[in-house]
Amino acid sequence: MNIRVNNTRQQFAETLDRAPAGEPERQYYFLDRLREVVEKKKAEEGFSATFHIETYGCQMNAKDSEKLCGILLKAGFTEVESEHADFVLYNTCTVRENANQKVYGHLGYVHSLKKKHPSMLVGLCGCMMQEPEVVAKIRKDYRFVDLVFGTHNIFKLAELLYDRLMSGHMEVDVWEGTTEIVEDLPAERKYPFKSGVNIMFGCNNFCSYCIVPYVRGRERSREPEEILKEIRRLAADGVVEVMLLGQNVNSYGKTLSTPISFAELLRRVEEIEGIERIRFMTSHPKDLSDELIQVMRQSKKICRHLHLPVQSGSTDILQKMNRRYTKEQYLELAFKIKEAIPDISLTTDIIVGFPGETEEDFEDTLDVVRQVRYDSAFTFIYSKRTGTPAAAMENQVPEAVVKERFDRLLKEVQQISSEVCGRDVHTVQQVLVEEKNSHMDGYVTGRMSNNTLVHFPGGEELIGTLADVYLEESKGFYYMGRREV
Repeated sequence: MNIRVNNTRQQFAETLDRAPAGEPERQYYFLDRLREVVEKKKAEEGFSATFHIETYGCQMNAKDSEKLCGILLKAGFTEVESEHADFVLYNTCTVRENANQKVYGHLGYVHSLKKKHPSMLVGLCGCMMQEPEVVAKIRKDYRFVDLVFGTHNIFKLAELLYDRLMSGHMEVDVWEGTTEIVEDLPAERKYPFKSGVNIMFGCNNFCSYCIVPYVRGRERSREPEEILKEIRRLAADGVVEVMLLGQNVNSYGKTLSTPISFAELLRRVEEIEGIERIRFMTSHPKDLSDELIQVMRQSKKICRHLHLPVQSGSTDILQKMNRRYTKEQYLELAFKIKEAIPDISLTTDIIVGFPGETEEDFEDTLDVVRQVRYDSAFTFIYSKRTGTPAAAMENQVPEAVVKERFDRLLKEVQQISSEVCGRDVHTVQQVLVEEKNSHMDGYVTGRMSNNTLVHFPGGEELIGTLADVYLEESKGFYYMGRREV
């Protein structure tokens, strides 16, 4: 037994010595080593090498999970739909407190599975793992966890999992920050015809309620040629729609040695043959330029949808949030966008119950909603996040007051959305078909350029194609239509 352990340690040490120093070559090296270990475990131990990734949070987390999935598939694992797997990985979010609680709940469940199958591996990664107190809690209270890493070294999954399998001990590797960007690794897209593309990482805005800059780090942009090269590869692989991703895409390019604007990047993406649709998120109002509005207005590929988070309609609350615009400035921007692009769909995020919010402040938020008339809004009750300036602010709003305001806001948003979203009824619109309709046999579901859903009769052969659809009836938040052949 000791001889075997010593041999394993020696093999592990020799593997580390031979590993390339540069990325992504180092990760491809460890992918090969991990695949060898997996194949050996399959042959000797009847190891089925199944995995399941549970993803929480934003579209950047979803994009990260596609990378994690691609790495595991390349290493010889097989994906399954439940936590009854040989390796379960939770890609966590920490924007709101309840996201953390969900993860702890799942850990309790997966611990019961691991008691029955001791060889099972459990991993945690993502934003929640960037909080030192969370990692300390995992080490102390969840010692059955095998692997812990954060947002900055997602690309190291193969190396970290290999380390864990060879050492037999909990592997914890969380970086405080990084300037490194490693993107050229396997990824498994959820949809073959559309894909997210990271154009930047981190955030420099430090909104007083938000923990993202602390867990995602400072802004760093990818070189434009690297982005364009990735999109060309995607187009060659059949992708027709890309979503450019960043915490604040409007500030893209500022950290590059040769800065370029986000609008200029969009111009270059539009030139790529095969890409028919371009989406992006998220935009910060303070950085949205006239140049970007003009590029969107003139473009034939950029989708007629802009997500423009307002967060609050009160200038006083916006100042406390450190959003760096006023109610009047936001409204001026929204009207400028609508005037330049009349068919634009504007969506937003709104927080209710920020510390110190008065009834007058809340009425200002309702006023913005009524003036802008959003197609939809993601509405949130303020969630205190330890470590942010807002968590220490006085005048936290009573829960009952917040709930009453939230219900009023939701009613207003839904009423306006149901009116606005029906404006294209009885017209023909281009729809990207995404999937079979899960509720109606013989129907498919797709999205218009403005992101509105459309259901219409059709077969699976239409999935991934752009179809002209006559919108017969508006259902408030979606359309029923028929294909125009």
